[in-house]
Amino acid sequence: MEFVSYFDYQRHPARQPALQAGRDPRTHAVAIVGGGPVGLAMAIALARQGIASVVLEADDSVCTGSRAGCLTSRSLEILEPMGAAAAVMQQGLPWAEGWSYHRTEEVLHLEVPQDPMATFPRLVNIQQCYIEQFLVDAIDARHAELIDIRWQTRVDALRSDAEGAELDVSTPLGDYTLRADWVVATDGARSTVRKELGARFVGTRYDGQYVIADIKMASAMPPGRRAWFDPPSNPGATLLLHKHKDDLWRFDYQLHDGEDPDEAVQPENVLERIRSHLALIGEPAPWQPVWISLYRASCLTLEQYRHGRVLLAGDAAHLVPIFGVRGLNSGFEDVNNLAWKLAGAIRGWADARLLDTYTTERLFAMRENMRHASKSAEFMAPPAPAFALMRSAVLGLAARHPWVRRLIDPRQSTTVGYPESPLNQPAAPAEFAAGPASGFAFVDGPLDDGTPLCRRIGPGFTALAFDAPALAGRPLGVPGGAPVQLLPAAAAGALGERYDARPGTVYLFRPDGNLLARWRAADAATIQAAVRLCCEGGAR
Repeated sequence: MEFVSYFDYQRHPARQPALQAGRDPRTHAVAIVGGGPVGLAMAIALARQGIASVVLEADDSVCTGSRAGCLTSRSLEILEPMGAAAAVMQQGLPWAEGWSYHRTEEVLHLEVPQDPMATFPRLVNIQQCYIEQFLVDAIDARHAELIDIRWQTRVDALRSDAEGAELDVSTPLGDYTLRADWVVATDGARSTVRKELGARFVGTRYDGQYVIADIKMASAMPPGRRAWFDPPSNPGATLLLHKHKDDLWRFDYQLHDGEDPDEAVQPENVLERIRSHLALIGEPAPWQPVWISLYRASCLTLEQYRHGRVLLAGDAAHLVPIFGVRGLNSGFEDVNNLAWKLAGAIRGWADARLLDTYTTERLFAMRENMRHASKSAEFMAPPAPAFALMRSAVLGLAARHPWVRRLIDPRQSTTVGYPESPLNQPAAPAEFAAGPASGFAFVDGPLDDGTPLCRRIGPGFTALAFDAPALAGRPLGVPGGAPVQLLPAAAAGALGERYDARPGTVYLFRPDGNLLARWRAADAATIQAAVRLCCEGGAR
């Protein structure tokens, strides 16, 4: 069998600035190390705040293969103002169901809850290579003047100080050094920047290894998540199958204990296992391989995401297993949290204490993600005989006892809020029967003109005011500080119902769309005081 391609990748030639004694003469506001989806999204998020950046990417194109393969509705809400969500939805394949099997018997039918008022579906399958390409397209169309992508530029060393950092880079045209006031490391699980900082992961590495293989196959099977435990095609292990658009299917299957991963990933061995499973499920359609990779599950995080003028995001800062689609989606939430805080530090309207909350908030979120992901990983790949015995018992009972089936639930990713963030303003939760609480993301819905709220949040603070005419025309932003926009809405409308609004109710959202405060009544001075306290780093 011959391998086929996803699409024709645009290769990018190496280029360099005009050097002076082997140095880039310009000091960059922000250098982003790694041009994957998290790095590209970070560049766009900063550009929306008016901050220029240089992106240093070792490869000469977007990635190949599916890699991260599923986005959540929250990630799509983050990508929407970046100009990439529409293309993702056109290429992506939404799904809302899943099936789990013990050997060949169905033991769980999963239904993913959908929000009928949300702009985006709960889960969308799309290969990472497309996500990266759509972000590059958005940069070319909207932000080319603020974002300098330097392909074929590998970072070899980093030296940081109180004022910024120097990066030694190598390219096919020669090596040079550049300086930046700030560095954001998005260079993945094998991060050079993390190693240069001497930062170490803490957490759990699992023994199980997985082969990921994409194939092209015109099958009539509906989209959704399919998981087999101990199937005859992979006895004693697990196998996952997901459908993508354009007749692409993704296999993830666990290697057996003692199986040589180098040998297992050889095409002839991968293709034979795929043939065996397709025969098991009675799939007669012809197919072709597209891409093969190897993966090891881990639940790991740094304990600090900020190291002076260097910040880490995405897989450079934390790793979670593929089960539950928390990896790339967590990376986009890192971007969403960090970009406005970094912009505030650069522009001078934010205290350094605000930037410190990046670690406080995102580390809390990652520990929550790791808690759920570890449960999924331990069920998918039992790390000890006791776990294997428990899983065998659950699977054996699940077909006949519905109450047991919840233990098989893969715990798909949900957005994690920051309920204990120092930025949260004092509130009286009992006053509200609905709507997001402080620290949690906005709940999408239509504004009075039908525009989805997700398209109007940010890039500054947003005051969503329900029937509050006293705020109209009043300056809400803090002088010399972050801007605040006023979004009027009707308390009696669909959005008002979702937010338990009465005339005068105000919700104040941070630039990342997480709630800062909510009041039954608020004047301009109250809103300004809340914004000012947030920019100072919150409660002392």
